[in-house]
Amino acid sequence: MNRKPRIMILTAGYGEGHVQASKALKQQFAAHGIGDVSIVDLMKEAHPLLNTISMKLYIKSAQTSKYGLDYYGWSYYMTRDTKPEGSLSKYFNLLGKKKLKQLIDGMRPDALINTFPFGSAPEIGQETGIPTFTVVTDYALHARWIHPDNDKYYVATEELKDELLAKGFAAGQVLVSGIPIRQAFAHASAGAGKSLQHFNPGKPTVLILAGSYGVLSHIEHMVHTLRKHEGSRLVVVCGRNRKLETRLSEQFAGAGDIHIFGFVEQIHELMAASSCVVTKAGGLTLTEALTMRLPIFIYKPLAGQEKENAIYFERKGMAQISSTTGELEQQIGQFLANPSLPQRMKASMASVHKGNAADTIVQDVLRTVASTLPATV
Repeated sequence: MNRKPRIMILTAGYGEGHVQASKALKQQFAAHGIGDVSIVDLMKEAHPLLNTISMKLYIKSAQTSKYGLDYYGWSYYMTRDTKPEGSLSKYFNLLGKKKLKQLIDGMRPDALINTFPFGSAPEIGQETGIPTFTVVTDYALHARWIHPDNDKYYVATEELKDELLAKGFAAGQVLVSGIPIRQAFAHASAGAGKSLQHFNPGKPTVLILAGSYGVLSHIEHMVHTLRKHEGSRLVVVCGRNRKLETRLSEQFAGAGDIHIFGFVEQIHELMAASSCVVTKAGGLTLTEALTMRLPIFIYKPLAGQEKENAIYFERKGMAQISSTTGELEQQIGQFLANPSLPQRMKASMASVHKGNAADTIVQDVLRTVASTLPATV
């Protein structure tokens, strides 16, 4: 019989999405009895100083974009269509390559899985005979994800598959799996959130995900504006941004229908108890809402993959985009007053959603790897 495979998942800490997708895959491998799974933040391991600087620039760009200084967005669009054989792509593919070789020599994995576009992984996989899989964690394709030596892509939509096929990949190299998220979102029910403090049935709830870095700008003004809708409640989740949590808690103390939370581990329960969500447009957050059939309102999406994600969701009728708090307030008001609108948005979500993405990916990886494992006595 064959031994159980060793899996290495490569990720990066630019936002929570890539890491959360990696954890969802590890959780699913464990459900299949595969315990030898390592998650490696390759940028942090290989280039700690560059990682620290680029992380600060990433966060700073999110904060300064509201003033028109969005260098991350500029770089995204400038490099979106670069060729894999170009000098810029070759430079990016060198990132982490030396360290990855060292890690592979030590762990001897049977599969490499990218949840961040590391071109070094398929190159080393090609050299060593280790199959390499890439999980695209957004609803838009960027050139950084594309590498001719990658064995298999897992994507969220048929449109992304068509884009990869148009770039020369074979149909068998691309699987429309959806984006992997924690199992808790698939199993959450509307009744789960009712056990949380402050909640009671029958009142529409607008959930606002302010983000760990306060990426939803003018949050106080947003809350003041949205509280105009009598008969509804606002729930604001500040993530790990303790300063924002403290400021909002003080400002809205005593407001019976405004509830402020910090980091919420069981965020799926809050989502299950909500009527809609106001959020940024990260691939994982959108997928969580999609899985929960929770209508989405996207406020001032950041240029780059978040803007492209937002455009896709709006085009499919699953989300609405606003650029001012007044526009957002109008959208929420129409949503709360018109029962047919939530129904249409939820129906659109049902038509797009791919269930059990993590399990689909894990099973496909295991099938591929099984034929390459040496037999054990």
